[in-house]
Amino acid sequence: MRPNKCHVILYKNIILCLIISLAGLISGCKGNSSVDVASVDITTSNTGGRTNETIVLKPVASGVSTISSSDAIIDYSNASEGYIVFTYTGDTSKVKLQLTGSNQITYTYNIIPDNQTVIPLSQGSGDYDISVYENIENDQYALSMTDRISVTITNEFGPFLYPNQYVYFDENFAAVKKAAELAKDATCDLEVVGRVYDFVINNVTYDHEEAKTVASNYLPDVDEVMSTGKGICFDYASLMAAMLRSQGIPTRLEIGYAKDAYHAWISVYTKDLGWIGGVIKFDGTNWTLMDPTLASNSKDIGKIKDFIGDGSSYTVKYMY
Repeated sequence: MRPNKCHVILYKNIILCLIISLAGLISGCKGNSSVDVASVDITTSNTGGRTNETIVLKPVASGVSTISSSDAIIDYSNASEGYIVFTYTGDTSKVKLQLTGSNQITYTYNIIPDNQTVIPLSQGSGDYDISVYENIENDQYALSMTDRISVTITNEFGPFLYPNQYVYFDENFAAVKKAAELAKDATCDLEVVGRVYDFVINNVTYDHEEAKTVASNYLPDVDEVMSTGKGICFDYASLMAAMLRSQGIPTRLEIGYAKDAYHAWISVYTKDLGWIGGVIKFDGTNWTLMDPTLASNSKDIGKIKDFIGDGSSYTVKYMY
């Protein structure tokens, strides 16, 4: 692909997908706000036409379409936007929700009682099997609710623009305000991605102590990362995803493996390039793969390139 002006601007440091650790455990949830916002037209936020406005889409549990039991409600009223909202009001302190979509991959979420948990429908349109489990004792859970919903997603970018339990933010977050500051005079989405990447990589250091003790229900807190300047792989990816989504740039938080190492990274969407996956750096002429975590911890660029190769070392397991 021949580079345009915006590509060239970024050639020194545009690394589009972020892998930040050789460790990270994924699960959990977080409450979310509930004011309706129509789907954003991302085509107005690309090369030659960025508005540079903060765009925080807010999930809504309107109660129009629901599945419920005595102590749980699954609201899929806005499934066409790419998400459902789950609320558990029972007495059990440990609850799990499992979601299996058209690709037959089961996503497991740890639920915080009495909170609205926004869950992205990242497997696209089709049938989703939903099961809710309550803890009995120790690591034993009993099925308390199960059902199936049929979904037609009309906003294909919705699952990767709205806040959810892994990428949670609102307009008052310091991360969102910083993203607006960084995007102020940007001319295209790639430039925003480059600025956000530079900010994150230069202001957040890897928290080795946290990595040693992180629990299986760990949740990223993007503003805590902003405040402390520390984080593990999940934190880096969640922070960057939140900042970019708040600028109307569809961003997937992806979980998977780099060879045998568990990682968290992102992929982004731009109008001129579509989804850009893997770990990609533009040098002014070509797109090449690079892992910023390895790069930040090694002076041997040759070994890094050998590890990454053609990208086949990386395998996506989950997308949020």
